[in-house]
Amino acid sequence: MISQNSGITKNRTPWSWIPTLYFAEGLPYFIVTVLSVIMYERLGLSNAEIGFYTSWLYLPWVIKLFWSPVVDVFKTKRFWILAMQLLIGAGLAGIAFTIPMPDFFQFTYALLWLIAFSSATHNISADGFYMLALPESRQSFFIGIRTASYRIAIIAGQSLIILLAGFLESTMTLAPVEFKVVANPGKFFEETIKVDSSSAKQLPGNLRLIANPNYIEISTRPQTKVSVNFYKNFAHNFNIMNGFTKEEIAFPDTSNQNDLVGNIGIAKYFLSKRPADGEEFIVKIDFVEGDSRIKIIEGRKIIFTSNNWNKPALTVFQLDSTLTKRAESIYKAQINKVPLAWSITLSAAGILFLVFFIYHKIILPRPENDQTVGIQRHTTMGKEFFRSFARFFEKKNIILIILFLIFYRLGESQLEKIAAPFLLDDKNLGGLGLSTYEAGLGYGTLGAIAMLMGGIIGGFAIMKKGLKFWLRPMLFIMYLPNAVYVYLAYTQPVNIWIIYSCTAFQQFCFGFGFTFALMYMIYLSEGEYKTSHFAIASGFMTLGMMLIGLVSGIIQDAIGYKLFFVWLVVSIIPSLIIVRFIPVEYQFGKKKLLE
Repeated sequence: MISQNSGITKNRTPWSWIPTLYFAEGLPYFIVTVLSVIMYERLGLSNAEIGFYTSWLYLPWVIKLFWSPVVDVFKTKRFWILAMQLLIGAGLAGIAFTIPMPDFFQFTYALLWLIAFSSATHNISADGFYMLALPESRQSFFIGIRTASYRIAIIAGQSLIILLAGFLESTMTLAPVEFKVVANPGKFFEETIKVDSSSAKQLPGNLRLIANPNYIEISTRPQTKVSVNFYKNFAHNFNIMNGFTKEEIAFPDTSNQNDLVGNIGIAKYFLSKRPADGEEFIVKIDFVEGDSRIKIIEGRKIIFTSNNWNKPALTVFQLDSTLTKRAESIYKAQINKVPLAWSITLSAAGILFLVFFIYHKIILPRPENDQTVGIQRHTTMGKEFFRSFARFFEKKNIILIILFLIFYRLGESQLEKIAAPFLLDDKNLGGLGLSTYEAGLGYGTLGAIAMLMGGIIGGFAIMKKGLKFWLRPMLFIMYLPNAVYVYLAYTQPVNIWIIYSCTAFQQFCFGFGFTFALMYMIYLSEGEYKTSHFAIASGFMTLGMMLIGLVSGIIQDAIGYKLFFVWLVVSIIPSLIIVRFIPVEYQFGKKKLLE
């Protein structure tokens, strides 16, 4: 029997659209979940704000199964792919446009939500289109290619996009200014905190940051809390009044105001000339070296504009109350035109998605069976929406299938959270003591390449032997190589290439074995509701990863690295039991002679 997909893609080899389609699927996920964290940190948000707000951005990928039937019952998968790529591009352009605005966070955060939902919908439609445009055997072969393309998008984001943002920041950075802060037992308090709030005049030469003074001596003689708070509050209010910082909630100090605390000193700085209207320069003051008991208590981040460039921004340094001998510290104030750098970076990403839209509009095939589900029955969209859910849960042995999906990545979801800390932790803590570069090269780059190769070979293996043949072998191949981490944890080898070989081998085997999970979800999606059923299946698998991932760190802390990696090998048992009973067609995924 000739497959119904024969001839659908004539003159459209899958190589022309699968790599670009899944690259376009992976990139916005990286931008929303990873790049947004770096962007907001560079734009001055606190770690607490970043952690709270960006964590919510994962939600669309977790709950995408609830609106996946819409993609099945309204328009074609091709339509959804193109519409979402255009929407993602528009969202990125919107972020680039709103970053320089005063209320940038509200606008950019809303647009990130738009991109997140668009990206999750793009995932649904792309996976459905993949199943419609390819026959079974070609789905098996290209399963590794689509996974590879998705991973390459993540790697490209980590290297190219972050590199571009960093390069633009560095080229737009003015020369830094260093403050030398000295704790001097012989210095008098009155001379330490002299403040002059007069405006500066324009200076010749290029725009630069001027510090006055850049050598600050602070008496080690302690002062009363009321005296120190007076000058700290003065600097805080002065910075707010002149637009150097935004108003922050200050909780009153209710302790004894006559207590003695460490003395303070104040530095002031301004720009050498007026910047152009609309330009914004963010100054961050960071500790460089010296005695860490000399700290900043006010004015760590300052914003200069054309309105306040010639007014002195104030930074308050305070000595630790235990500091009685002479000590020195060096702080660096550096200007970055961060908003403009990130605007350019996000603009480039937006243009890339416009290119994806144009390219895929031309090159994506038009499968005959890519049409609205239920069109032959002339039912309503609402009925088809609920019918798609019902049909998934009517599948034979659905409880076992759901348990299998939840438990299949039990080991890998834990290893994903713990592998990097294990490689980086000192040996006395049970880790391998690698540097960030060494861990990134071994686990990140070489490991990713090995995983891609494993996925490609795994897809080819299923195409040759069929899905049922690899039912248990791929499960063993995916899990048992976790034993290399048991070896690494117990031996803690010094030779870096032994570590690289072990981690690459494990990544290769995971890539090979995980192709079974992807192909099995495709098998479960066979029928009228391919797109929504694949999304529901992947949703259950993501749920299992999320739940065990939440406690993986707690488990490792409780039992240590050695026993944790032993536990990873043992965690194959639930999947090994369940896999004996899940339904799967013997020939599914195997290349047929007449295809």
